Amino acid sequence: MRTFRLVVPALVVCAALSACGGTDGPATPDTPSTTSGQPTSASPSTPAPAATPSSPLKPPGGPTVPPPVGATELSGTITAGVEPNCLLLDGYLLVGGPRDVLAAGARVTVTGRVETGLMTTCQQGTPFVVEGAHRG
Repeated sequence: MRTFRLVVPALVVCAALSACGGTDGPATPDTPSTTSGQPTSASPSTPAPAATPSSPLKPPGGPTVPPPVGATELSGTITAGVEPNCLLLDGYLLVGGPRDVLAAGARVTVTGRVETGLMTTCQQGTPFVVEGAHRG
């Protein structure tokens, strides 16, 4: 009887956890991107997002809408974050990239992609993984 009291709650917990951990579909994004950076869609009736990172609807604290799927280009002047070695550009936290080009106060153009789930030590900005950067 004692074993029964231990096994039943364990089975209930396992069943509950397995029900919560399942996925209903593929773990890949619905709109894969091509090498040109333009999103492609499986259903032509779904329009691609029209907002760009340079949209005038952004408040000073960061972007209001995410950039489109695929490679994105940002231009502007880099500012220092509140934590050491954290660099921001238009509300995006610059992750990676050439540090000889990326410095606080530099006017740059960077290409890369947004990684909203990326964990960082910086306390601000939406993570933006830099794939390329140049001054200007």
